[in-house]
Amino acid sequence: MPIGVRQIPDAIALALVLWAHWHLSGWAVKSEWAARRRFVRGLGLAWRWVGVVWVSYGIVFGIGQIARFLPASDAREWVRGAAILYGMCVVAAWALHEMMRRVPGFDPKRRELLLAARATAVALPAAACGYGVFLERNEFQMREVDLPVPGLPKDLDGLRLAQITDIHYSAYLGDRELERAIAMANEMRPHVALLTGDFISVRRDPLDRCLRLLPLLRAEAGVYGCLGNHEILAGCEDYLEAAAAKLGITILRSGARRLRFGGATLNLAGVDYQRTQLPYLSGAGRMIEREAVNVLLSHNPDVFPVAARQGWQATISGHTHGGQVNFELLGEHLNVARFFTPYVYGLYREGGSSIYVSRGLGTVGAPIRLGAPPEVNLIRLCAISS
Repeated sequence: MPIGVRQIPDAIALALVLWAHWHLSGWAVKSEWAARRRFVRGLGLAWRWVGVVWVSYGIVFGIGQIARFLPASDAREWVRGAAILYGMCVVAAWALHEMMRRVPGFDPKRRELLLAARATAVALPAAACGYGVFLERNEFQMREVDLPVPGLPKDLDGLRLAQITDIHYSAYLGDRELERAIAMANEMRPHVALLTGDFISVRRDPLDRCLRLLPLLRAEAGVYGCLGNHEILAGCEDYLEAAAAKLGITILRSGARRLRFGGATLNLAGVDYQRTQLPYLSGAGRMIEREAVNVLLSHNPDVFPVAARQGWQATISGHTHGGQVNFELLGEHLNVARFFTPYVYGLYREGGSSIYVSRGLGTVGAPIRLGAPPEVNLIRLCAISS
């Protein structure tokens, strides 16, 4: 797919944010208070134009194909991430204010109501973003999941798989956070440890610093992984595979390993990120072992229907971040990921096959998680009747 087509959502987001910012800043510039104070009006005008440049920078240089050419700088990343957060707040504030204006009985001519509505519209999104950036983003959870497998051999019943995914090691997630996640996984004493892609976000991120911590991850039968879309974006697939191998970590790239537990065999396979414009899992069916329990590592959960048809009993994925910013309304989860995949978060089943989609650890775009806290997973294989 051409780069220009891939960036249509970014262009739409930029236009929407600039529209909302222009109207929000207009409230300040045209307010009675600003009209009586030339200095305040000047600040409002400056905010209007600085905001345009800042938001444009944040969104344009957040595009992976452009961002990867920028030199590494934690400060620059936070400036860019803050611009995206500001854009989110501005759109939410504008939308909230417009909804308030349309509430029956709301009279926009009444100055007190209008001021209260504008104050609420600005305060609520800002407070929510603050919580998502400074609190929920760092609230790592240990999520234990029973993954049902029909006809699971007794020696594999209760097998513990620790999953860490979507690390996105960068200015937003560093040594302290990754070490904490690894310690949480090790506490579960897993039989196998899994890393299911997106170790970093873009080429300038410190991949080697991320990799040097991963040998701290311990598992009886070893540590295995697959690659995500951000490894492709960063152009580091071959380097990561070789560097991880030197550290005792096996990255499965259309490859499989037979792991023996008692009298049963776990056939663990992995594939590179499956692009949406290509047929999913082409040739992956050849890796299935008919006398083993077959588990597939795929960063992209959209492969699940194909994996189920091919005969994979279980698939383990990440990629979606659980939506990263997720709101629940009338029992429905609202997030951006739902526009792209039906497999946003949690356990899904189709026939005799199951998939678990993890929320992962890190963030992309902006350093925020809201309604989708980061998680480390302990996945237990459990037997069910065929």
